[in-house]
Amino acid sequence: MAEHADHVDRVVAQWGAERPDLDVSPMEVFGRLKRLHRLVNTELDRTFARHGLDAASFDVLATLKRSGPPYRLTPSGLMQSAMVTSGAITQRLDRLEARGLVTRTRSDQDGRSREVALTPEGHALIERALPDHLATEHRLLSGLDDTRSAALVDAMREMLTALGDTEGPPVRG
Repeated sequence: MAEHADHVDRVVAQWGAERPDLDVSPMEVFGRLKRLHRLVNTELDRTFARHGLDAASFDVLATLKRSGPPYRLTPSGLMQSAMVTSGAITQRLDRLEARGLVTRTRSDQDGRSREVALTPEGHALIERALPDHLATEHRLLSGLDDTRSAALVDAMREMLTALGDTEGPPVRG
């Protein structure tokens, strides 16, 4: 067992004893991914809550902010970037609009379509929340040196590509 055995090591050892005929090594990866997901989301949720946000609201505001001036996208552009259903994006936008953080208006280019834009309040909020969010992420990664962090990024990218996740949201050039 590793020098610093964790819960997953114990689970894998138990399965190894109970079912030595099976290769349970994938549990070492997926068990840790599940545990990391839960722990990381708890920490990120705390950060978002300090700014009166949840992960979904932060995602919409951050997507609009990183889209660059004039900080507006169509609902379908937001949907593609956030990889959620139209119903989910509508609910997010309804909540953010009610708080005065985004507006929905008719498109200047096509009067039939709508555009979602950050309001000054929404822009100010994401400007405050983003550095706090990044500080939390840096803290969560502080147990890894730069070499291990880069290796983890490469391994996750390879796995996502192998699983067919090669299409991401469009990146503005």
